[in-house]
Amino acid sequence: MADQDIKMLIERIMAEARTHQSARFSHEVYADEPILKTGRQMQNFLPDQYRKMREISRWQEDPKGGAGRWLSEAELFYRQGLLMADFEDDCPYNGTFKSYFPTYNAMSDRQLRGYFTWRAQVRRGNIEETSTSFAFLYLYELICGIGIDNPRDGYDKIKAFWDAYRAFEPGIDRFARVWLQDYAVFHELDPKLLRDSKTVAFDNALIELRRAARDLVPAPAPSDLPPKRRKTSEPTLPLPPDEAHEERLMAAIDALSTYNLNNSRLDRSHHRDLRHVACAVYVRMARYYDTHRKTDIVASLFGEETAMPYTMFASAVFFAPERHEDCEYRLDPIHIYRCQNGFWECMRIHGSRQKSSKLGEIMRACDQRLRLALDPGHPLKEEKVPKYLAKIIDDEIVAWLSWDAAHQPVKIDIDLSQLGHIRSAAAQTREALLIDEEREDSAPVEVEATLIEQPNTESAPDMTAEPGEMTIQQDKPDEPTVSTEEFDVVAPLLVSAPAPVTPAPIEAANKLAPAADAFLRALLEQNAAQATSAVAHSGQSEDMLVDTINEALFDLVGDTVIEFSAAGPQIIEDYEADVRGYLDHE
Repeated sequence: MADQDIKMLIERIMAEARTHQSARFSHEVYADEPILKTGRQMQNFLPDQYRKMREISRWQEDPKGGAGRWLSEAELFYRQGLLMADFEDDCPYNGTFKSYFPTYNAMSDRQLRGYFTWRAQVRRGNIEETSTSFAFLYLYELICGIGIDNPRDGYDKIKAFWDAYRAFEPGIDRFARVWLQDYAVFHELDPKLLRDSKTVAFDNALIELRRAARDLVPAPAPSDLPPKRRKTSEPTLPLPPDEAHEERLMAAIDALSTYNLNNSRLDRSHHRDLRHVACAVYVRMARYYDTHRKTDIVASLFGEETAMPYTMFASAVFFAPERHEDCEYRLDPIHIYRCQNGFWECMRIHGSRQKSSKLGEIMRACDQRLRLALDPGHPLKEEKVPKYLAKIIDDEIVAWLSWDAAHQPVKIDIDLSQLGHIRSAAAQTREALLIDEEREDSAPVEVEATLIEQPNTESAPDMTAEPGEMTIQQDKPDEPTVSTEEFDVVAPLLVSAPAPVTPAPIEAANKLAPAADAFLRALLEQNAAQATSAVAHSGQSEDMLVDTINEALFDLVGDTVIEFSAAGPQIIEDYEADVRGYLDHE
């Protein structure tokens, strides 16, 4: 080493020595309070409860001297949770915490303190948005029975937290819905608690579909005999229709079909027709499946009913300290849970738990083909369907419309102008039934009543005659009459027999004012200046004028005709042809 290098090394050592001797440093500070601390040293500032929780070891010795065992992550979480069940902290955490299956072990000390601070507020009813993993961890605690008084209290707390926190994180629905149902089953709570759940609603719709298929579909013929063919005159569903049954079946179809009939335009104007045809087509399809398929229609669309092994709280961190006793829990008639020797199974329809696109295709075809008969002005685009399905739908449409036309009520028109003759005849009858004393007492009253009620001057009493000589003249009816046996009163009625129904041009319930008419024409021509002028002449605001037109034309299309957009009021494109037709025939 060169002499110069040696001298530089000596100078560096001496400089460091002088620095250590400076008054700016204290030996006591370095010895008693180091500036930098390790994570282990930081633990000295945590409350003792955290250290106790951390001390719970994953390895557990056998107290009887046998071989020890490793705790699962779920059991370790359960034991730590029991220790921290009533603990609260006051150290908010503004960072984020993410974990697929969050537990206490997955959190740093700072995150732990933030979680127990947030949990303390939740238990006081102050639920604030935080890291989603905190929310799941809190639900894990409730599922494991940490922080609850009894199973019903746990159910209520799970549901209350889910209802509140889904406003911050809608994705929690996917898990909380299953956990809440599992919790009710695991603790054998009253099934009525879940009667409004989506699972039970789906099952009830399946039950209704299966009931309709079984009750209204005849049993298949023996294999050695050909199946009995349905007579053309034989109705698929009872006629006159069982409205309550059809409404239940249609509601079930809507709940399980991707095509919602309740949102159809045809349903608003011809609900009774669409309901009957849709229900009849479903029953006919159920018969078709029984005859031509290996499984019935419900099994083909949604799956078979069978028992499968089931894991409680499969997507959560869950631990039960004791094995569950044997039991059977009926969520609904087709959804049953059983536990035997600690192992669970679930008896239900295993398959698709989503709405059926196949059923949706059938219902859309019903809507499309029935519109051709009842509402050809608003057709649906025809989509390819099997020929057998098209024939079934067309047969049911013809059968229903034929029966409905033949059973329309008789229309009776009463000529109100003849009411005067009826009143006069009734007055004469009453006069004939009175004895002399009654006639003298009531004559002035009867005369006055007759004068007031008489609508025709031609048949009015002669006012020049003396009271005792007053007579009532009555025209002889020239039309067919109906008599009432009680008073021998002759009542002319105009009775018309059922006539073939022919389409009539639809007219608005209220004739439009000139300004409203001009406003409509301006919208059709997209002439903003004329529309503004029409509003000015109407003496109303634009909003009120639009409401008036929509109300007047509601009977025309059964819907709102004008809507407001960013560019102002405009006629809905689907109804432009209807409005033009109305204006041309006005």
